[in-house]
Amino acid sequence: MEMSVRARIRAGDSDAFGSLFDDYARAVHHHAFRLTGDWSTAEDVLSLTFLEAWRLRTSVDPDGGSLRPWLLGIATNVARNTRRAARRHEAAMSRLPREEVFPDFADELVGRIDDAGRLAAVRAALSRLRRPEREVVALCVWSGLDYAAAAQALAVPVGTVRSRLSRARKKLHTYAGTDLSSGNGNSVPGRGQVDGDRVPAVRPTQEEAR
Repeated sequence: MEMSVRARIRAGDSDAFGSLFDDYARAVHHHAFRLTGDWSTAEDVLSLTFLEAWRLRTSVDPDGGSLRPWLLGIATNVARNTRRAARRHEAAMSRLPREEVFPDFADELVGRIDDAGRLAAVRAALSRLRRPEREVVALCVWSGLDYAAAAQALAVPVGTVRSRLSRARKKLHTYAGTDLSSGNGNSVPGRGQVDGDRVPAVRPTQEEAR
């Protein structure tokens, strides 16, 4: 009997793991960007997620469906740790003598994007949410996971996902007039969309069709 993909990954099959990367790297990268708001950091999270997935491969249940929730759960934890490390770095840098700051013309270019104002408003609103609320928005709204899959990714009960998402919807509607009731906010990129023109440094995948 042919081994399942899950069983092959558990056994350390490099070809099966390569296929896992091909299938879900883009989804992981999008999720990481939506959590961090930074393309470079998202690429770091992507790399670390698959390194961690390889390390944790023996924890994969041989039976089950898509491994997307498992990977997005790992990515969520990696993004948390990355943010903590960044805060520690920023705190250390803030104690150093400040150098003269010169104008950054990149900021001026970004400001010319037509929807920059809307994006800024949404990001400002998201920053006011509690971390667990931002994570359920990223998983359920942007990555399109259902409540059960999001609960699996975050290792929390389904009811917790529902309540967090409900609170996030109400807060975002208050902060930025963003309606998430349909699963896709007016100013929030939908699943599979790429913010800006940058293409993630990952191989083309078929994940969005899965």
